Amino acid sequence: MVDQPRLERTLKHARHLEKARHIRVDAAGGIVAGEVDGILGELRYPLPHAIALGQWRGEPVLLSLDEATHPEWPSGREWLNQLPEYAFELISTALQVSHWRRDHRFCGRCGKPTQQHRNELAMVCSNCRLRAYPRQSPCIITLVSHGRQLLLARSPRFKQGRFSTLAGFIEPGESAEQALRREVMEEVGVEIGRVRYFKSQSWPFPHSFMLAFFAEAVSRDIHIDGVEIEAADWFEPEQLPALPAVGAISRQLIDTFVNGIAIQD
Repeated sequence: MVDQPRLERTLKHARHLEKARHIRVDAAGGIVAGEVDGILGELRYPLPHAIALGQWRGEPVLLSLDEATHPEWPSGREWLNQLPEYAFELISTALQVSHWRRDHRFCGRCGKPTQQHRNELAMVCSNCRLRAYPRQSPCIITLVSHGRQLLLARSPRFKQGRFSTLAGFIEPGESAEQALRREVMEEVGVEIGRVRYFKSQSWPFPHSFMLAFFAEAVSRDIHIDGVEIEAADWFEPEQLPALPAVGAISRQLIDTFVNGIAIQD
């Protein structure tokens, strides 16, 4: 089995490389197609304002930001649906860093322009020297189950017919487990018993850090909030609705649970 490529986190200061690959992201988060793994192009000239992301397949990768919007460039979500799962980390990193770079052109403390730090992934205020690092917003995401049934819900933002797991931001002072129980109760009115940690994923829409759990429901009664959740129901593993993309951690939660049920059966 051939090892799948990973983004090696090196070369954060190498912005003037003449031999490298680069990924181009526009102002709306669109990514232009490239010759390597769908989205990486060959760098044919130095990019002094590019941001080094690391190495991919042994080659340096730089992020270049296009200030225009190109409707013909597929969005990050479209690329995630098209490319193999191993490309998720590369896309996620590029999108999150591009969001951060555009959102921190001015200091949040004094309002003066910022400059990119030479040796760190940070924007530095030209006046008060405050540093702004790429933002990560911690969230919980959980697959709630009752026996062999899965509780799946849909947000008004989802494509028609698509259901997913429940998720929400962790509030100041909360633990991940407290946030999980609160979010599930707020969104679908279900009390949670035992919880079990699964894994984590950095989700680039725009900067969420997802902590994934399996959770067991105390009862099957559902009372949706009608705001964040417009529909929710219990599903048998053999009769699931349309689901999120394979690379998303919500889909990994669902697939892992369903595969476990299949083994037990």
